[in-house]
Amino acid sequence: MKHEKNLSRSLSIRLFLQLTGTLLLFTFGSVALYMIILLVFGMFVWQGDEPIYILGTWIRARQEPLGLLYLVTGYIFIIHHYWTKPFHYLQNVIDAAKIVSSPDDQLVELPSALDDLEGQLNQIKITTLTSQRAAKEAEQRKSDLVTYLAHDLKTPITSVIGYLTLLRDEQNMSPEMRQRYQNIALDKAERLDDLINEFFDITRFNLSHIELNKQRINLTLMLQQLSSEFAPMLKDKNLNIALKAPEGIMLRCDPDKLQRVFDNLLRNAVNYSYENSVIRIEAVPLGKEILLVFENDGETISEDKLNRLFEQFYRLDTARGTRWGGAGLGLAIAKEIVELHGGQIRAVSENEIIRFEVRLPL
Repeated sequence: MKHEKNLSRSLSIRLFLQLTGTLLLFTFGSVALYMIILLVFGMFVWQGDEPIYILGTWIRARQEPLGLLYLVTGYIFIIHHYWTKPFHYLQNVIDAAKIVSSPDDQLVELPSALDDLEGQLNQIKITTLTSQRAAKEAEQRKSDLVTYLAHDLKTPITSVIGYLTLLRDEQNMSPEMRQRYQNIALDKAERLDDLINEFFDITRFNLSHIELNKQRINLTLMLQQLSSEFAPMLKDKNLNIALKAPEGIMLRCDPDKLQRVFDNLLRNAVNYSYENSVIRIEAVPLGKEILLVFENDGETISEDKLNRLFEQFYRLDTARGTRWGGAGLGLAIAKEIVELHGGQIRAVSENEIIRFEVRLPL
């Protein structure tokens, strides 16, 4: 608001100075022109019957009223010109507003006196277009993702029904085969549960705001419990977790929300780790904050993909049908939760190492 007032005041002062300067220039110019005409007129010898001499004599006999009329007419014209200028500027701004609201890439062009306003309006349009495009892309990714998930729901449902039907109809099935079919049906049912949870994630992320219920917790114990809970998930790729954290780190936070952050980061590490490798978790107290590091050995992520990791519905691997393929919301939700705690989260990847750093205030 203060900037807009300064802009209005600056424009008013500029117009006033221009008006004053133009009036003074017109007045002194008119006087100078009159003196030059008298000087030139007196340089000639006139016979008395020349049309120019007759006209000049007539004008000189009436120079006071004619001069006053000339000055008044000039003043009226000049004042009218500068009086209407703000209305022209207003029309320019109205036209510019239409350009700002238009969906095309056309930028605003205003008179030089409105350069500051032109820059502001163009910045608003660029920001609006960028936001609209980002929202459109996010909505498209969401729509595509929902389509993919709806399609993927059919596969585990079909498998569960198929294997349960075999278990019901095949009375003479060997115990080994029966156990195998039961394990497959359970695995598919768990995958179906994951997909349904992803649908809920999409709905919750868009229709509700995350609120924190803070309490004081032992962060070291939370990390130890989380590492133990992930043990079954590590077996498929023969992974191990190495946790390095001082005993008894106390942190005031929302434990359920923060556990979800760590769960997403650890799940991400499992997804993109090389087989037979170690996932490293470290907690480092740094004065008034704690640095948490989740690091794994995996294919280096390019810079452009790193910059999009925390976008809604962005998935690093868009292939569908993987056991742990997510909806592309895990890291976006993790970022929101960390920032609500007053912290920061970032991702780094180089030399076949993927590293997530979370900083939280103690």
